[in-house]
Amino acid sequence: MANSFIYKDKTFSVGSTLGITYKFKEGEKERKQIFKGILIKIKGNTPATKMITVRKISRSGGGVERIIPLISPFLENISLLKKAKSRRAKLYFIRGLSEHQVKAKLK
Repeated sequence: MANSFIYKDKTFSVGSTLGITYKFKEGEKERKQIFKGILIKIKGNTPATKMITVRKISRSGGGVERIIPLISPFLENISLLKKAKSRRAKLYFIRGLSEHQVKAKLK
């Protein structure tokens, strides 16, 4: 399917809310950060070129998008927080919506 991907024997689909654990190296220290957001796009057709776009919407209405390659050495884990069904392959329409409106559209 074009609007789902498999990562470490787990299937994720567009519209689902994900928690992505990412490693950062700051000087000599290494720390982890969790980015929680809605999967809006899957790009690439081979495992080497596959990338996902995840959008996080804050309470104030501003949004942050991250493009994450699935073969990145800094990507530690992807967890499914909430499963949702979507009729579209790319959810660009949620860029102009508030958090409350997005929840209503994705149910």
